[in-house]
Amino acid sequence: MKYFEINQPYYALLKAENKGQAIMKYITLVSDDSEDEPLSEAMQEVPQDYAVAKFSRAAGEDKELPPLDEVLEELRDGEDSVLLIDGSLL
Repeated sequence: MKYFEINQPYYALLKAENKGQAIMKYITLVSDDSEDEPLSEAMQEVPQDYAVAKFSRAAGEDKELPPLDEVLEELRDGEDSVLLIDGSLL
């Protein structure tokens, strides 16, 4: 798995096999593509260590950090997913 981060139009941290799949997951679950700055330009691959640290330190809707076993399960499950999303969309 690879990890991708985007800040505009809405923040998201995603995991996917490749950038194309990450963009499709973003469009499906977060926001449509933008004419101002295409997602392919706005989305950047980030190191796995960065993604793990960011995901494990993000509080959920209940304002609590996720348990370590849940963090590891989500990161290891092998499915494309949105790990973090802009709080204004919740």
